[in-house]
Amino acid sequence: MAMSAYALAQLEKLNPNGYQSLCDPFAKACQQYAERIAFSCLGQDLSFAELDRYSGQFASFLINSVGLQPGDRVAVQLPNCNQYPIVAWAIMRAGLVLVNTNPLYTPRELIHQFKDSGARAVVAPDQLLPAVATIQAETDVEQLVSVEITGLLTEQPTEQSVKLKAVTLTDALALGAAQPLAPVILAMTDTAALQYTGGTTGPSKGAIITHANLFASSVQTQDAFVVEPGVDQILIAPMPLYHIYGFTWNMISCALKGMRSVLIPNPRDIDGLVATMKQYRFTGFAGVNTLFAGLLNHTEFDQIDFSALTGTISGGAALVSSIGSDWERRTNSNIYEGYALSETSSALSCNTEQDRAAGTVGKIMPYMEVKIVDFNGNTASPGEAGELCVRGPQVTTGYWNNPTASAEAIDADGWFKTGDVAVRDSEGFISIVDRIKDMILVSGFNVYPNEIEDVVSDHPGVLECAVIGVADERTGEAVKVFAVKSDPALTTEALEAFCRDQLTGYKVPKQYQFVDELPKSNVGKILRRELRN
Repeated sequence: MAMSAYALAQLEKLNPNGYQSLCDPFAKACQQYAERIAFSCLGQDLSFAELDRYSGQFASFLINSVGLQPGDRVAVQLPNCNQYPIVAWAIMRAGLVLVNTNPLYTPRELIHQFKDSGARAVVAPDQLLPAVATIQAETDVEQLVSVEITGLLTEQPTEQSVKLKAVTLTDALALGAAQPLAPVILAMTDTAALQYTGGTTGPSKGAIITHANLFASSVQTQDAFVVEPGVDQILIAPMPLYHIYGFTWNMISCALKGMRSVLIPNPRDIDGLVATMKQYRFTGFAGVNTLFAGLLNHTEFDQIDFSALTGTISGGAALVSSIGSDWERRTNSNIYEGYALSETSSALSCNTEQDRAAGTVGKIMPYMEVKIVDFNGNTASPGEAGELCVRGPQVTTGYWNNPTASAEAIDADGWFKTGDVAVRDSEGFISIVDRIKDMILVSGFNVYPNEIEDVVSDHPGVLECAVIGVADERTGEAVKVFAVKSDPALTTEALEAFCRDQLTGYKVPKQYQFVDELPKSNVGKILRRELRN
């Protein structure tokens, strides 16, 4: 599908410089901030000048040595590391399509993503190459590129990379340096990346993300968060760059503004994350609810220097109010909850310093429109719940090789159906009630898991929780809660009594199960679908 007339009109408004692709502002940033540090990871720094040089060399390697053509897909299966932005910007500079791939994917998941995208090359850490090699014959992958995360420009071929005929990134850069990259003609409407969705209702789909989508998202977020000139911005970046949240924020938006992102390879290692945070006087942080909870419970959290922190962005999943309040109190800074999807290139709505309302995901970003459609298909009134729909230059044009899913999600006027139930008040603040498919129907009443989880999480004996609907002969569905204890003495009876004090009768969970941990996605979002299974 092509961009809608509305999206094209908004794109023209936010692009007064007439950039032809995302690579134009990237080139400008690399020149303007050449001596600044763009990314830091594991004690190594990558300047904007180095990012420009190395990404150009790798782009040349992909075109001149591998023989890829504009539009070909390259899968990148890297955790957060300095090599990631080199590889990602190289792919886009070469006119190729970046296929973001979770390093934790199983062979079955890799086969689906590589076959669906038609990836011709894969960039992966050396230790993951054997898993890629086992399924290579079932895909179109021709070239493997090996990365040793801690050895930028010093890595040597290992026994397994030699066996699998994988070129090291260091050698690829040397090959690219010997063959200058010829100019590549790019357009804003060209596909820059395929961002695969979580696959909650079937095989994951590749959302088509264009240069225009990423450029629009970067401008929208820059307009919403004004950066004080002359102040060096250092952002702690635990969100995976292969996820749309970290990708559009740290890899795109912050880089184009000359900011420095401190990349965290493994955000689940809270000890390591805290140790890194203690090394920097950082100005920004972005995370998800479960990450904030883990940090707040760390014994050394209050030893971190938060004096330069101007604000924290919360996204990816609903922010529990008690966690948000605790974070603000202990860091002496604001936390701004936002909302977005892969299909909207991350940007959709967010609270800001100038305009915020607790318990909401803020107002929409500039250069877009939203509407809420009730369950009868009519535009909802303020305060009325319905499906949130959005259109703008940051919205995907559809799903890769899936016209049926594209037509179901996006109408002819460019409106994308998010699948989320939302309410917008008279001032424009949006509250996400829940996923439509997660809604629980109890005796004809709609029950939204987010509300129940917010209440249960307020109990001092609960570390975290998740709520699902289960079959019930009397009420059709009933509410079931899975909870991780922070107090080993907590009983089912005590938790049920707490819920009865906070919730109306039909919302009170009927089943309680204490567990040691909850299943989570790569960014820490609790996976209710796995609990249902």
